[in-house]
Amino acid sequence: MERALATVVGSAVGDALGAPFEFGPAGAFTARFPEPGGGAEMCGGGGWDPGEATDDTQMAVLVGESLLERGGPDLPDIFARFQRWAAAGPKDIGLQTEDVLTNGMPWDRAAATHFEVNRRAAGNGSLMRASTSAVHFARAGRSATMDAARRIAALTHGDRAAWEGTAVFHELVRLGMAGADLLGALPEVLDHVHPDHRERYATVLAADWHPDRATEFNGAVWPCLGSAVWALRTTASFEDAVRAAIDLGGDTDTVAAVTGGLAGAYHGLDAIPARWTEILHVPLPGFGERVLRQADLTDLAHRLAAAAA
Repeated sequence: MERALATVVGSAVGDALGAPFEFGPAGAFTARFPEPGGGAEMCGGGGWDPGEATDDTQMAVLVGESLLERGGPDLPDIFARFQRWAAAGPKDIGLQTEDVLTNGMPWDRAAATHFEVNRRAAGNGSLMRASTSAVHFARAGRSATMDAARRIAALTHGDRAAWEGTAVFHELVRLGMAGADLLGALPEVLDHVHPDHRERYATVLAADWHPDRATEFNGAVWPCLGSAVWALRTTASFEDAVRAAIDLGGDTDTVAAVTGGLAGAYHGLDAIPARWTEILHVPLPGFGERVLRQADLTDLAHRLAAAAA
C-alpha cells in the first residue's frame, strides 16, 4: 500500500516540478537549483503556480476516479470525463489528445480515426496519466494490468506503440509495489511486449542506453519511458531520479511524471521530500472548483489499491 501511494504522489510531484522547465534546455533545473534540498524547487513559472500539477496528473485523477466510481474500467465513462475536462479549457493539453477528444467521433473510434488520418500517434500522452490505473490493476497480475493499460491508452492513442509503453509502465509499477527488482525484471517484461514493438522498447530500456541516443524528441513514448528508466537506474534516490529526469530538458513535466511514478514504486513514500508535497496541488478543470492536494491524492491511491484487493 505504501508503494501504491508513492506511485501516485510521486508522479504528481515529478509533474509539478518539471512543468516550469518544459521545452527548456538540458541542465536548466540543476543550473537553477545546484544543491538538492534548497527548498524552492517547486518554483512555478511558464504559466504554472508553484506546486501546480499539469494535464498529466489531472488526467490520471480522472482515470482513477472513474475506476472507483464505476467499479472497474468503464471506457466510455473515462472518455466522457476526458471530454468534459478538455471542454473546460485546461492550461495544457496535448495536441493529439485534444484532437481525439474534440473530433466528434465516439469513444471507440476517435483515437483510431485520428491515427488513420495522421499516421502519427506515438506520443507519451497515455503514459503520462497511467499512475492511478497502474496502482489499481497491480494486484490483478501481469497479464491483467498490461491489458488494462493498453485498453485505456487506446482511448486517445491509436498507435500500438503508445499502448505497449503504457503496458510496460503498468507492469513495472506492479513489480515495484510487490518489492521486486523492477530494473532486473526488464528483460522478462519485454517478453510480454507486442512483437512488432519489442525491439524498439528493448533498445530504450537497455542498461547501456542513454537519452542522448534517442532518435525522437522525448515527447514520444519510447524515449520518454526510456529516459524515466534511465533516471531510475542511474540514481540512488527519488529526489535524484526526478532531478535527473528534469535536467534532460524537453518534455520535462511528463518525463518527470513517469520517472516519479516509477521512483515512487521503487523507493517508497518516505523517499519523497516533504518540501515537494507540501504545496503540491492539482486543479481539475470541468469538475467544479476542485483542487486536490497531497492528502487527496494519497486517499485516491489508497482507495484504488484497496478496491483492487
